[in-house]
Amino acid sequence: MLQIYRTDTSVDQDNMPPENRSPYQILAEGVAFIRRHLSIMVMAYSATLFIALLYLITAVPTFTANVRLVINSKAAPGDAASVSTIADSQIAIIRSEGVARVVIQKLGLAGDPEFAKQGFAQRMKRSVSRLLGWSKPETEYSLMRYATDSFARNLSAKRVGSTYIIEIAYDSADPERAVKILNAVAETYIVGQMDAKYKSALQNERWVKDRTIELSSQVSAAKKALADKRNAIADPADDAGRPSQSMASMQGELRELEATAEAAARSYDNFLRVQRYMEATQQQPSPTFEAYQLTDVSRPLTASTPKVGIALGISTVAGLLLGIAIGMLRDLSDRAAAPEGRSGGRAVVPMGKASASKSQFDGSSELEKHREYKEPSLGS
Repeated sequence: MLQIYRTDTSVDQDNMPPENRSPYQILAEGVAFIRRHLSIMVMAYSATLFIALLYLITAVPTFTANVRLVINSKAAPGDAASVSTIADSQIAIIRSEGVARVVIQKLGLAGDPEFAKQGFAQRMKRSVSRLLGWSKPETEYSLMRYATDSFARNLSAKRVGSTYIIEIAYDSADPERAVKILNAVAETYIVGQMDAKYKSALQNERWVKDRTIELSSQVSAAKKALADKRNAIADPADDAGRPSQSMASMQGELRELEATAEAAARSYDNFLRVQRYMEATQQQPSPTFEAYQLTDVSRPLTASTPKVGIALGISTVAGLLLGIAIGMLRDLSDRAAAPEGRSGGRAVVPMGKASASKSQFDGSSELEKHREYKEPSLGS
């Protein structure tokens, strides 16, 4: 029996360096890869698409209401850093717990199920505590804490460009509730700023008034003491029996009272002068804080989340990448399990199967790449 010994001197296409491959070969390999693993890629895409559709069906839609406020519109021009500081400070006030508490109490949101939601970790902690018998009944403070935390998560505020405009947004499952809450936030913030300005002015006015009365009283008391001492010294009835040392002491006291009266009068005059200067300064245009609502609260017509386009786009990309990854893993697994004779060297093919082996090559040019020789088999 004759056997054919072939030595494969052709170059393995799989091991060919990428720089030696033509674009046509790379494209052909990509098409072949897709044909081999098309079913896997379709299954992976179907799985991710199903997950995305399940998310879109089960996710609770969220509606976002928006409003814009103008703050400090009459402030004197300043550098960008000072303006940014003012805007950041007002944003912090809008998102403060004080504003949240006022809105929650005003609208009665502490007992609302939407605001009583807790985080996953908090829910797990309470569940374990309930199983162990450590749970305590909810108090008014705890309900308010849950409500303020939920309120802070749904409220956002940002500065519009480099302006004095702040855009406030609130997310809620109910569009009407989002509008109502955002109206309450804007109203609470504006009223709070007006109250703070009024209280500051009232406090300053009260202090000025009290200080004026105090200084005036000191001046009056000093003048009265000085007048009494002068009258006592000038009384002729007491001069006859008064020793010279007593007169000298009274003269010293008189000089001290005169100095005290002059100091009190000088302090009072200086205070009045400063007060008149401050009043004149306040009559001139000065940086004053003002805030007002630029636009009405916009009622959302469509849900802001979940976003259908983004969810489907992510599922499509994830499905294709997953299918490609699985296909590459399968190719690597098949290549590792393939016989070593595929990589080159000598292959022993029986003579009777030479015609079958010939049909596996593309034309006679492939046969010319192999050296064939016949040897008698050991059994002949």
